[in-house]
Amino acid sequence: MSFVDGKYIEVDAGVEIFVQEVGDGEPIVFVPGFTFTTEVFSKQIDYFSKTNRVIVIDPRSHGRSTVSIHGNDYVTHGTDLASVLQALDVKSATLVGWSFGCYTVWEYVKQNGFENVKSLVLVDMPPKALSVNDDWVEGKLDDIAGIYNSYLRNSGGQREFIINYITGVMVQRELEKEELTWLVEQSLKTPYYIAGNLFASGMFSDYREEAKKASKAVPTLTIVAEHWSDIAVRYTKELTPETQVEVLGGHMMFWEHSEKFNEIVVDFLNEK
Repeated sequence: MSFVDGKYIEVDAGVEIFVQEVGDGEPIVFVPGFTFTTEVFSKQIDYFSKTNRVIVIDPRSHGRSTVSIHGNDYVTHGTDLASVLQALDVKSATLVGWSFGCYTVWEYVKQNGFENVKSLVLVDMPPKALSVNDDWVEGKLDDIAGIYNSYLRNSGGQREFIINYITGVMVQRELEKEELTWLVEQSLKTPYYIAGNLFASGMFSDYREEAKKASKAVPTLTIVAEHWSDIAVRYTKELTPETQVEVLGGHMMFWEHSEKFNEIVVDFLNEK
């Protein structure tokens, strides 16, 4: 994947979204999670671009997109995604959201419905990040508040948080130093003060109704990580029984276990 494949699409005054577009065929759109970039989907681009039109975005204030002091929330990210898809004349797309990127996808269908959506692939994100009930959640409220207050107030804290998250949750195997450095660098392209806004926006989101509507409206696949699979699978099947659920690896399973991940997605697409 090279920069030659990239383009910029203006979605707001002074705000451009960087887009990678490779291949021809039915469109698959990948949306990365909290502070990450198009680069993390390189193995999906290489694989799916042989048969599909693959589109990957750097959301607002991520990667090569404009760093904006405005709109660093998932409502705006959903609007931005709609602007990108309209500019590219994307119809009948499979939308793939990873982590908080799922919130971008759910927000998109909340605002725009399913006219241009063929199917959804939701990667490892509960539709409501926090709950006082025994639900599938990101963590306890005090723990989430601790992350926000202890790590997302300065650049050093942001770096420490993302290193811990990558090595503890995202990837199961021990990373080479160069791999860890590269992953951290992808995340740190988003400044800490914006990362804090995105973190808070995601943690206080609630897309349970959109998840229900989506699973009834279009074929939907949810892929969850092994470390919380028991509660994630049970919760997903209770909330959205029409959804197909698969379990694989850690939070970044599409990168670490790319062959298996791609196979799961292909099987899902072929079954629809």
